[in-house]
Amino acid sequence: MSQTNDTAGRCPMGHGAEPADARGERIVAEEGAQLDFESDMSYGDYLHLDQVLTAQHPLSPDHNEMLFIVQHQTSELWMKLMLHELRAAVASIAADELGAAFKMMARVSRIMEQLVHAWDVLATMTPSEYSAIRPYLAASSGFQSWQYRCIEFAMGNKNAAMLKPHAHRPDLLEQVEQASRAPSLYDESLRLLARRGLAIPADYLERDWTQPYVENEAVRDAWLAVYRDPNRHWDLYQLGEELTDLEDAFRLWRFRHLTTVQRIIGFKRGTGGTGGVSYLRKMLDTVLFPEVWALRTEL
Repeated sequence: MSQTNDTAGRCPMGHGAEPADARGERIVAEEGAQLDFESDMSYGDYLHLDQVLTAQHPLSPDHNEMLFIVQHQTSELWMKLMLHELRAAVASIAADELGAAFKMMARVSRIMEQLVHAWDVLATMTPSEYSAIRPYLAASSGFQSWQYRCIEFAMGNKNAAMLKPHAHRPDLLEQVEQASRAPSLYDESLRLLARRGLAIPADYLERDWTQPYVENEAVRDAWLAVYRDPNRHWDLYQLGEELTDLEDAFRLWRFRHLTTVQRIIGFKRGTGGTGGVSYLRKMLDTVLFPEVWALRTEL
């Protein structure tokens, strides 16, 4: 036993224990890892981490403002990816490339799940902690997020009044207006159903896309035909379920937003001038793909 203790930590040649730094260098060398990036692009270079990690500028002296900033900045990054996927999914459905569209829609649903869990982190901020930073926020609000507005428009919740918060930035306003003028994910889905021979009313195939979607009984019947014979319409049936998953995830995201806001500020008005909790509760009543949900009662 004593011999084992004497040799513990020694190298096979009988020398003393290998120094920690040398041991680390040896392991890295054995793995073939590159250590010198003087002339090559590094991880930080590729991700532009200098810009990303220096983009947090708290205005208050309060410790908790960093949480508030990082929460919303990371949410905007996820929304950037969400828009990237949604726009590609709309284009794929228009091109009858449903396999690609399904993958993108599923990814958007998973991003929304990620955003739902992000509210758990913000919920660690107490009402008194938020009150300490609130005066420094002025009128800035997530209500003014142009990316979120583009997501809503891409999902079909069109509202011309929601262009106004972006009027002070013509470059951003143009992007939100483009999203408003474009067919939504659901609009393109209905056009696909029509191309497959299902009876979608003509005024749902070419209309003013800036106007809110209005539920239609004939559209419901078309979806019913798909769901009553899924073997015949398998990819359209799958499309209906992908839309359902997507809206389900969106509802959870909205609901978690509501409960987090109520937990932190109660029924105070939002910094952007909305009713806060009352406004968010109204948004929970919005149904994006109404016929896909309504058909379930008829089956």
